[in-house]
Amino acid sequence: MTDHATAPPERIYIVIPLFNDWEALGLLLEKIRETVDFAIRQYVHFLIVDDCSVTNYDRLPMDTGCSLSILRLWRNVGHQKAIALGLSYLAAQPDVYTTIVMDSDGEDQPQDIPRLLKASLEKPGQIVFAHRAKRSESQLFKTFYLIYKTVFKILTGKAITFGNFSVIPPTLLRKLVNVSEIWNNYPGGVIRSRLPYRSIPIERGTRLAGESKMNFVSLILHGLSAISVLMEATAVRIFLFCIITAAISSVAITFVVLLRFTDQWMIPGWASYVVFSLFIVILQAFLISLLLVFIVLTYRTQSHFIPAKQYGDFVERVERVY
Repeated sequence: MTDHATAPPERIYIVIPLFNDWEALGLLLEKIRETVDFAIRQYVHFLIVDDCSVTNYDRLPMDTGCSLSILRLWRNVGHQKAIALGLSYLAAQPDVYTTIVMDSDGEDQPQDIPRLLKASLEKPGQIVFAHRAKRSESQLFKTFYLIYKTVFKILTGKAITFGNFSVIPPTLLRKLVNVSEIWNNYPGGVIRSRLPYRSIPIERGTRLAGESKMNFVSLILHGLSAISVLMEATAVRIFLFCIITAAISSVAITFVVLLRFTDQWMIPGWASYVVFSLFIVILQAFLISLLLVFIVLTYRTQSHFIPAKQYGDFVERVERVY
């Protein structure tokens, strides 16, 4: 008798966002055929989210033992938004199933798919991410990524050690696509949604073909989009920092004024420069705090993009390849 806790899902969707990366996708599909057992592959259905690529595929492996469809978008929206659109399309179907999100470049390794599925089956009702135990990028990229994680932790109070590679249980898929924050950043949106999630350590692979489109500017924008998802927590922390800075400056001004009138050996004019500089710090802290208040109030009152409701505006058509 099959144990219900470890039984394979009835169907498994794999959402793969793609922009002009057809060669890497073909190699990824071949690698899945070689490394993932047929006992799992027979349940797999690929949904490739074509982010308005300017090229098309020449040949895709036909003997993977899976089915494959391509969701064509009207315009290029970016990696994170393409993921949100793919998930929303699946959530809009009559039945929802276990869904895996992975990249097309091969850095999310196919041999780790069974590990993610096993972790999901062991504790159903949680989104399971691949925690990057080891990365294969250059030392420069690792340094900037470490800076990004540190800044993210300081500004939001949350630790983010995972990317897009994840498994979403069917019970959470429709809830997740109604979270507006996944439109900007999928991992950050999951954190913001307060849906249950966890991560397991998995090594990151290397790109199978082509060159990465993630440059320095893209990395900065990706980091800012992740932080913006948790904007309220970030604003509160910056607001508290401004208050503390203003309080320290006020104490320092008081101390300088006392020294000015009690210490006869002070250099003339020194106290005035220090007091004026500290006053500028207090004024800047006040203005930043006021700006943050208006930003948070505006964010709370404006309507947000809900992927589940508006995804259809971006979908051109769905192609069934095999």
